[in-house]
Amino acid sequence: MKVNKFMAIRVLLVLVITVSFTSCSKKSSSNTGSKATGWKINDKKGGFQYASKFKKQETGPGLVLVEGGTFTMGRVQDDPMHDWNNTPNQQHVMSFYMDETEVTNLMYMEYLDWLKRVFPPEEDNYKNIYEGASPDTLVWRNRLGYNETMTENYLRHPAYGEYPVVGVNWIQATEFSKWRTDRVNESVLEREGYLKKDAKVADAKAEATFSTNTYLAAPSKTYGGDDKIVLKGPRNSKAAGKGGTKGTDGTTKEAKNVYAQRTSGLILPEYRLPTEAEWEYAAASDVGQREYNTYKGQKKYPWSGSYTRTSKRQIKGDQLANFKQGKGDYGGIAGWSDDGADITNKVKSYPPNDFGLYDMAGNVAEWVADVYRPIVDDEANDFNYFRGNVYTKNKIGEDGKVELITPETQKFDTLPNGRVMARNFSGQIAQVPVDDKETYLRQNFDKSDEKNYRDGDKQSTRYFDFGTAEEGDGKLKDEQRMYDSPVHNVSTDSIGKMIRKYDRSSKRSTLVNDDARVYKGGSWRDRAYWLDPAQRRYFPQDMATDYIGFRCAMSRVGPKSDFKKSARNKKR
Repeated sequence: MKVNKFMAIRVLLVLVITVSFTSCSKKSSSNTGSKATGWKINDKKGGFQYASKFKKQETGPGLVLVEGGTFTMGRVQDDPMHDWNNTPNQQHVMSFYMDETEVTNLMYMEYLDWLKRVFPPEEDNYKNIYEGASPDTLVWRNRLGYNETMTENYLRHPAYGEYPVVGVNWIQATEFSKWRTDRVNESVLEREGYLKKDAKVADAKAEATFSTNTYLAAPSKTYGGDDKIVLKGPRNSKAAGKGGTKGTDGTTKEAKNVYAQRTSGLILPEYRLPTEAEWEYAAASDVGQREYNTYKGQKKYPWSGSYTRTSKRQIKGDQLANFKQGKGDYGGIAGWSDDGADITNKVKSYPPNDFGLYDMAGNVAEWVADVYRPIVDDEANDFNYFRGNVYTKNKIGEDGKVELITPETQKFDTLPNGRVMARNFSGQIAQVPVDDKETYLRQNFDKSDEKNYRDGDKQSTRYFDFGTAEEGDGKLKDEQRMYDSPVHNVSTDSIGKMIRKYDRSSKRSTLVNDDARVYKGGSWRDRAYWLDPAQRRYFPQDMATDYIGFRCAMSRVGPKSDFKKSARNKKR
């Protein structure tokens, strides 16, 4: 009996040791060896470097996660305005991040300060950069109203620091987003030891700036090619512990001659304007409305219910957004204000929606990325819908390397309203449209500029003339235009004087064109009708107002959400 018991214990120990050894071997192999080749990954001697311990995307400054899903895009209530530009259709949006609040005056002034320091306006090469990025403070003026206080103070006075920035056109909002991408990734790489500490402030100048795309494509050319700023591998042991490997003696070995790349998992996707579908999905926030049939889109506002006042007992009757109450009523009676504001209001003054986003109705309307068309073409696409794609690629020089923008090759655009804006900045990679090398025999796209896809084809119109189109100067030009909008031209003469040519043709019948951008949400100037997330309006991308601001978004990479898999997806 004792012998049998002893033998059973011995067999059990052998099995335990065998299982442990096998599991350790598998674990060791999966951590250090490739499943494809068996080669070591992240070897201290070199070879393929990969963030094998990557967990999830870092949440960028100011952002909150919006978990994607399906929703009814468009208005399901009656359309008393008879616009018929937001008929309901089913769409699916991938997960993404969005700014918790609108971009504020303080945030935008940080951008202006950087431009002023790096590209001094007093130098001829840069004189138009700062002015071109500055908001138009004259948007506050009114022919029969006194608003000079806002004209002079709204942008820069600290009393308005946490108020949403206005007077910014669509192009300026897009450029701010690009700048923010570079500054955030620059900060991340400095924190992780791949850039010299404080280089983003002390060493930034026109001919030596950080660009995310330049760092990824040609890291040795970042900061003007200064290898004292752009480091090969982390600069300290703490950062090296993330980018290096451990030696046999237990000490950390830095991964030499390795810049941070996409495979490191450190570099964040770009900040950008949200698409119209993303903005509407985030504003409606159906995630918190399980009692409603979200597939039918029965939600009228970013909050629950069909009224603009809260029903919560402690604050019952308070307005949930900043909007125009009625004719001549922008904020209520003094001492008993309806919404606490007459113009814009400080961000976070009203409760957030179920995604944690503030002011998705009221305060200011917001630019989105899309080019405006009267319909959302869900027949062409119902996944991550977006109209406005312009595909470009890095410009490659004769030496086979990417070409960078320099102060001498920097280009400026003169907008139809006469404003001069920088098209690109020094240190960035020059971009060119994609050509037939990328589009040949493809079915998913066929040209660089897809903004007017399915405009004017035989399937979408009965009356469009496929011949020539009359331009503003009365001449005929070989160009197909679905929408007969005015064409204003701005040019300069031999001495640099600006010449403005207005299109005064009486044959123009619309303002819709490829430069008309969608803006969403109601503002402090709008009645409650426009607070519906489904409402959509448009405005020229090169013009600004006192009621349109913006917020940024960022794509989500990896899993749809941070929640763990449900029990039914686990192995049993």
